[in-house]
Amino acid sequence: MENTAKKIKVGITHGDINGIGYEIIIKTLTDKRITDLCIPIVYGSPKLASYHRKSVNIENFSLNIIKSPENANPKRPNVINCVSENTRIELGKLTKESGAAALASLEAATNDLKEGKIDVLITAPINKNSIQSDDFKFPGHTEYLQKKTNSEDVLMLMIGKRMKIGVVTGHIPIKNVAYDITEERILKKLRILNNSLLKDFTVRKPKIAVLGLNPHASDGSVIGTEEEEIIIPALNKARDEGIMAVGPYPADGFFGSESYLKFDAVLAMYHDQGLAPFKAIEFEAAVNFTAGLSVIRTSPGHGTAFEIAGKGKASPDSFREALFTALEIYKNRKLFEEISENPLK
Repeated sequence: MENTAKKIKVGITHGDINGIGYEIIIKTLTDKRITDLCIPIVYGSPKLASYHRKSVNIENFSLNIIKSPENANPKRPNVINCVSENTRIELGKLTKESGAAALASLEAATNDLKEGKIDVLITAPINKNSIQSDDFKFPGHTEYLQKKTNSEDVLMLMIGKRMKIGVVTGHIPIKNVAYDITEERILKKLRILNNSLLKDFTVRKPKIAVLGLNPHASDGSVIGTEEEEIIIPALNKARDEGIMAVGPYPADGFFGSESYLKFDAVLAMYHDQGLAPFKAIEFEAAVNFTAGLSVIRTSPGHGTAFEIAGKGKASPDSFREALFTALEIYKNRKLFEEISENPLK
């Protein structure tokens, strides 16, 4: 008899319904091996899922409709209906209706995640414009989940086959970056990153590369002073705490010479400094992980891709990797807890 008690329940939000969210979800869940590994639960609508399935000509796929995660069928993908039956899809368009549907899915899944009804959360891409409302005034998923879980600080960590990269400043205007780079902020992000490498990825002695803020990492304060006055003091304090943080490295040469291969992770100073090279190298299987949360949330490393919505062209690779990564992190955290409770084991 199959032991379903230990199967990980995976909550999946449908993201923006006018994008490729349902397409990549359905393409991933058509692989019957997925239900051998976990119990998928989509927070969305069977009607919307059926529309997208037909639009991309996927046959022989259906979702088991349930009211609550407790009722999930362990051998099939499941769906919890959390949007109005009258919700309208307009493929490739930015609409308030699609934003409201994305938020309804996210809220329902996050509540169940916090209550322990699901074990991990995979979020399909949202449009940061359409989802804005009185109930969602955040730059993205990361900040929303930080608020909902009452987390003191989090780190957006991008994960690929060859590189993991986090950012000190995330979704903020570029003109504000230099003001937001502080010694304490860098130190906080290094603590989160180091702890995540230990607990979530079973890295025994993490080695972290830290990038400079200015071109050429300022060339000894010739091009800016942030390296000497802020970044290097933060690295010194981190090493005093036992965190192996090395740098600051000039970003261009660091990626051009493939120096990232020598480290377990990289900490960039701002969003595009880290994500531009990361996506150039890792785009197809990139995963966005929110480190620092008590819960586990991953997402594909791409956006809503409105331009190809409904055309059957969307690759599920990144979404599939997000699911596998969440399962891996869940198991690693359980292992870490067991070892922490019984070091001799």
